Amino acid sequence: MRTSTDFSLNGLASVQSGSTVSPQMRFPHPATIVGILAASALAGCSLPAVGPDYRAPTTPTAKTFKDAADSHPVSAGPRVASEWWRGFGDADLNGYIAHALKENQSLKGALARVEQARALTGQARASYLPMIGATGLATRERTSETTINQFPHSLTTTYRLPLTLSWELDLFGRVRRLSESAQAGFVATQELAEATRLSVAAETASTYFALSATDQEERIVAETLALQKEMLALVEARRDAGRASDLAVEQARAAVATSEADLASVTNRRSALKNGLAVLLGQAAPAFEIDERAQLNRALPPVPVGLPSELLRRRPDLAAAESSLRSANAQIGVAKSAFFPAISLTGSAGFASAEIDNLFKTDSRAWSIGPSVYVPLFQGGRNRANYQRSLAAYEEAVAGYRQAVLGALREVQDALTASQRLAEQSEAIARAVVHARRARDLAEERYRAGATSYLEVIDAQRTALAAERSAAALAGQRWITRVTLIRALGGGWDQPKSV
Repeated sequence: MRTSTDFSLNGLASVQSGSTVSPQMRFPHPATIVGILAASALAGCSLPAVGPDYRAPTTPTAKTFKDAADSHPVSAGPRVASEWWRGFGDADLNGYIAHALKENQSLKGALARVEQARALTGQARASYLPMIGATGLATRERTSETTINQFPHSLTTTYRLPLTLSWELDLFGRVRRLSESAQAGFVATQELAEATRLSVAAETASTYFALSATDQEERIVAETLALQKEMLALVEARRDAGRASDLAVEQARAAVATSEADLASVTNRRSALKNGLAVLLGQAAPAFEIDERAQLNRALPPVPVGLPSELLRRRPDLAAAESSLRSANAQIGVAKSAFFPAISLTGSAGFASAEIDNLFKTDSRAWSIGPSVYVPLFQGGRNRANYQRSLAAYEEAVAGYRQAVLGALREVQDALTASQRLAEQSEAIARAVVHARRARDLAEERYRAGATSYLEVIDAQRTALAAERSAAALAGQRWITRVTLIRALGGGWDQPKSV
């Protein structure tokens, strides 16, 4: 359980014209007031804070993931800052990601939110310290002469210069829980910024690899189109010589037109990817250009055997979810403190006089101090409702955290399975490309020899083109899937050097 105690010193003493000040009245030394407050605060800190202390909830898990069987085993360790993209061995990719991490506007916004949370944490910590202020006042007042009035004059002037001090005594830990909640919120914001950083790097890498795959597909379609145009010229020449029909010519022209449409579609897709990369890099899309990328024919970084599910602890989004859970848990104590008394000490110390020339004289010193206790006897159910709300908010945070863990487990397993199946699919499509190209060459040779119709050539060309485009798309998808796996694991599986 938690309670909140207010320890404030903000009363105001004054001397009005016509009144007298006792010569024995003495201004209390500031150290005396601070000593009283400090002793009270230290006494309050000896009591435990109300509300439950945080305990991590149980979550569904698995010892290892399936389909992680490319290389050496790995053990779980703490998350470390890692430039995981360097493992792909691409200097251009390294440059683009470095630029994105510097100029991406979403990441800048996330970092700004971290600074906001840092300031809120400082604001919460400030509640442990006293607030001191000074106020200068000058008032002129006329009292009624037809009422009982203790002052001899009906018109009075008062000048005041009090020093006020307020301090909340954290007797039951309300301030401690507020600070705990703010600190957990700050950590959550930091982790979300790290998640944004990971997301920006992963999206940049994925877009880069998609561009490379699209460039390869564009080259394939362009080469096929050039070949079809050569065959169209051959068919037209054969028709003019009476060795081919108009049907063959129309079929060849249809094939050329279809490939031209495919080329325009691929070019449009590349433009969209380029524009998306420009936004990730924080640049204007109309002014951004990127050269044609080379074919993705390098070896992928291997996936370790038996990846443990504990690796998910490195994911910044999961760390953020747990920090939010800590914050919600601390808020239960804050709500519970409303059921306990609030103790305050109010007072002031300064100068007051009816004449400004006498304001800083010894006899113009004035002070007042007095403790008060507020006991919440009846709140119409407000405190209980707020407490129930905080409990429900905590349960919501628990469910959200567990759902995030389940989603993370699924993302890693999906990426691992996709990596394994895409590798198998890529091997099969590579064989299909070899056979399709051979069939296309044979069909063209047979047509030139007059042993078959042009329809057979078109069919062979279409099959070869589809196989080659599938191979290019699969190559890009394998690299993108590897990025997805690294992102799902919170930045890869590299261990810190100290482990």
